[in-house]
Amino acid sequence: MTSTIKASVLHGARDLRVESRPLPTLSPTDVLISIKSTGLCGSDLHYYTHFRNGDIQVHEPLTLGHESSGIITAIGSSVTNLKPGDRVALEVGQPCEACELCAPGSEEESRYNICRAMRFRSSAKGWPQFSHAQGTLQEVVAHPAKWCHKLPDAVDYTMGALAEPLSVAMHAAGRAQIASLVQSETKRAKILVFGAGAVGLLCAAVCKSITKGRATVVIADIQADRVKFAVENGFADAAVVVPIPEKRPETTEEKLEYAKGVAERVKGAELVNAENVGEVNVTFECTGVESCLQTSIYATAPGGKIMIIGMGNPIQTLPVSAASLKEVDLLGVFRYANAYPKVIELLASGDQHLPDLSKLVTRRYSGLESIPKAFDMAARVKDDEGNLVLKVMVDM
Repeated sequence: MTSTIKASVLHGARDLRVESRPLPTLSPTDVLISIKSTGLCGSDLHYYTHFRNGDIQVHEPLTLGHESSGIITAIGSSVTNLKPGDRVALEVGQPCEACELCAPGSEEESRYNICRAMRFRSSAKGWPQFSHAQGTLQEVVAHPAKWCHKLPDAVDYTMGALAEPLSVAMHAAGRAQIASLVQSETKRAKILVFGAGAVGLLCAAVCKSITKGRATVVIADIQADRVKFAVENGFADAAVVVPIPEKRPETTEEKLEYAKGVAERVKGAELVNAENVGEVNVTFECTGVESCLQTSIYATAPGGKIMIIGMGNPIQTLPVSAASLKEVDLLGVFRYANAYPKVIELLASGDQHLPDLSKLVTRRYSGLESIPKAFDMAARVKDDEGNLVLKVMVDM
């Protein structure tokens, strides 16, 4: 086995270099994985474009990538649940596994995703307490066997990589208690998704699967082609194109009036039976845009929930009284916990209610040298031929 590997390394904004580094050391509890497929995430795109993600600045050379699958090439001396040749999806967050969030009593209750000592591949968070956790856009990584999930034959490397953002959607749906919405046989639940990018579409897909067609899913975005894609491919039942105002709202009053107008547009959206959507039970806010969260509050029914998934402006002005008077719960969603096994089971199930997730992968690139071009494409809404860009994959 070679003693060095190749890796894509970010040194500054848009400064990616292919470099050699030593083959990762294999600890007793680790496995070596040859990376096969990696999806490009919005957070990676921010690091590539700005050398930072929000207020998290990169301080040392960083390998990006965290939506990955691969094949095991070697195992540590203590590993018994995996073997060379196994194909796996990597759950790339490594919590401390000892605090009250990681070990509250049962594995299902664990909220390790918000562990204060979490190290997450391709993230610069934690500096200077921790060095940056290197991502998966490299030929080989050493990763704890505990956080590697074996892929069944029915799940290919592409879907194995897609398991990471799909886990975000699954975690959000769990916190929203989507399954409880369809316990009534008489009332059809209504779900709104703001943002028809990859994460929003995956949230819609998970809701479709969990509710088994017994809920109405509405998707909203400023891009008409994206919401059209969602409806035509079974991710949503109704589409709302969010209007871009001729004059950008400046004052708080103007912003809230705009949000109320968009909420009315959502409520008035027409379903196939010619009925209007009306208020929704759960909203998945996947954009991080202030006006979308404001609109979510106005569009959500009394007693409903708003799942805050999008990472946008950290300081936003919200109509809190409108939420509190309706007892609308605003729930944060950060990554995922205990979701990968459920996601992989779903991907292998052949569930007829799950849309075809392979349609989300709109562009593929091959090899480390192609990664700058892959990121440039991921930053676009459409390619040169006018086709939508949703999820960009890099194959190795």
